[in-house]
Amino acid sequence: MDASDDDLAMAAAGGDGAAFAALLARRYDGLFRLAFRLTGSQHEAEDLTQDICAALPAKLRAFRGDAKLTTWLYRVVVNAAHDRRRKRASHTRAADGWGDWELNRRGADADTARQIDWLTTSMALLPDDLRDTLALVLDDMTHRDAAAVLGVSEGTISWRISEAKKHLRALREKEDQT
Repeated sequence: MDASDDDLAMAAAGGDGAAFAALLARRYDGLFRLAFRLTGSQHEAEDLTQDICAALPAKLRAFRGDAKLTTWLYRVVVNAAHDRRRKRASHTRAADGWGDWELNRRGADADTARQIDWLTTSMALLPDDLRDTLALVLDDMTHRDAAAVLGVSEGTISWRISEAKKHLRALREKEDQT
C-alpha cells in the first residue's frame, strides 16, 4: 500500500482491518523499540507493545491528524509505559508490609503448631484421669459436660484441670532448665 500513515490511521479508525494491519506492519518495530527503551526489558516491552496494539483500534478514533502519526503513536507508548509504571508502583506500595505480615503470620502459625505439639506430647505423660479431663475441656466441653462424661462432679473436673496445669508447668520448667 502506498497510502500515508495518516490515511491508514484514518481508515483503521473507521474500522478498516486491512488498513490497521498495514499500519501495524509499518510501525510495530518502532513501537517495540521505544517500549524496550522505556522498560529496559524485552519481556516487558513485548507485553507493553501487545497491550498497545490491542488498545490501538479504539485509540485511533481519537487521532485527529494534528501531529504526525509517529509522534502520536510514540506518545501512546510513553503514556502506556507511564501507566504501567504507576500501576506497578501502586501495587508495590499496596504490597509493602504484607510480606512482613505474612512472615509474622507464618511464624505465629509455626509457634502455635510447636505449642500444640508440646502439649500433645506432654499430655501423654499425665496420669490417665488428668489427661482425659484436660482433653475434654480443651475440646471446649464445659466442666458440667465433662463431669457427666467422666462420671465425676464438676468440682473434681476443676481440681483435675488445676492438677494437670501444675504437672504441665513442672514439665515446662524442667525442659527450660535443660
